[in-house]
Amino acid sequence: MMAILAKLFDAAPAPVSIYEKILGDEFHQLHPRIQERFGFSSSDGIASVGSGEMDFIWYNKLAYVPLALGASRHIMFPQGGKRVPFSIENFAYRDRYGRETVTWIRKFKFNNKVRRFDATMIYSEQRKRIVDYLGDKQHLAVDLTLSVTDKGGIRIRSGDQRFYEGLLGFQFPRMLTGNADVEEWYDDAAECYRISVHVKSPLIGTVFCYRGRFTAERRQARLMPADVRPLREERRE
Repeated sequence: MMAILAKLFDAAPAPVSIYEKILGDEFHQLHPRIQERFGFSSSDGIASVGSGEMDFIWYNKLAYVPLALGASRHIMFPQGGKRVPFSIENFAYRDRYGRETVTWIRKFKFNNKVRRFDATMIYSEQRKRIVDYLGDKQHLAVDLTLSVTDKGGIRIRSGDQRFYEGLLGFQFPRMLTGNADVEEWYDDAAECYRISVHVKSPLIGTVFCYRGRFTAERRQARLMPADVRPLREERRE
């Protein structure tokens, strides 16, 4: 019996990255350096860690209050500037519910403080798509759509959004959501990654946006830093 179980275990395929699972054959149309950034899973024991500078960060002052509330949970923030130092940490792991998960820990260094924008992306077997949990307590769950751009970059757009807290759970009306459009690509001439993020609301237009560049490398990551995992993990997708 043990020999049979061992054989079955050995035959089990290693998990692929959640992005390759969604894009399928299109994943190989990505620039090789983008494939490198998005092509690892929990079984690889590595992380992509990068740093760089945002050319600008801008926010709509009409959205100051919701952005300030979000900042307390590491979800965007009401602060802008130019040439803002930036870092990003992407670790792949299985969360407490066994879901393939990738962290997106973004830090922006202003003169007076460091702002964080945290997210954890999971592959949802229930929804057959990637779900992005925003913040350090996964209060917001956002459906994502992925595609490959003409220059071999990856484009990520947000869809339906849900709020979870305790027994409470509901879907936001589209008029009250901010729709994100994110594009990341590799610039061969400058030898760096470039990123553009634009969050737009049907009510007030652009809510939050930034654009810049960074370099990144893969690192061995058998152990994750304590401040990378969310403080709470949400079962509902």
